[in-house]
Amino acid sequence: MIIRSIIKIEKYNMITIEKLKSKIDKKSRLLGIDIGTKRIGISISDDKRLIAMPLKTVETSSLNEFIKEIKYLVNENNIQGLIIGDPINMDGTKGKSSQSVKDKSIIINREVNIPIILWDERLSTVGAFNLSSQLDINVSKRVKKIDENAATFILQGALDYLNN
Repeated sequence: MIIRSIIKIEKYNMITIEKLKSKIDKKSRLLGIDIGTKRIGISISDDKRLIAMPLKTVETSSLNEFIKEIKYLVNENNIQGLIIGDPINMDGTKGKSSQSVKDKSIIINREVNIPIILWDERLSTVGAFNLSSQLDINVSKRVKKIDENAATFILQGALDYLNN
C-alpha cells in the first residue's frame, strides 16, 4: 500500500522534501501556500532559502485564477518548488480538508510543472496568530493577514528542515 501511494504521488511531481533538497538550485526560491476555503495565503523565501516572508492573500474566486497567479509568481521570482500546507488532523489522520488540498495540489501541478511538497500544517494558523500578537499587532490587522502569515509559518518550517 505504501509503494502504491509513493508511485501515485511521484506521478504528479509531488515529492518528498528530501528529493526537493537535491533538485533545487543554490539560488532559488520556494513559495509557501496555505489553501483555505475562502482565501489562499502565499509566502516566499529569500534566494538563499533561509527566511520565509509573507507575500499576499488571494481570494479564492476560482482555482484557475489562482493557478494563473502561481504561474506568474513562479516565472517572476525563480521559484523552484511549492510547499503547500497539508491540514492533517491533530491525531495524524487525513480528513476531507487534507484530501481537498491534495486534489487541488494535483491540479496545480498539472499546470505548473515544478515540484510540490505537502507539508504538515497543524497549528500553523494558531502559530501565526500568536506570533503576530507577540509583535503587538492589533487584532483586525492580524485577521486580515492571517492566511499569508500561516503560509509563512508553513514555509519557514520547511526551510528550517531543508537547512538542517
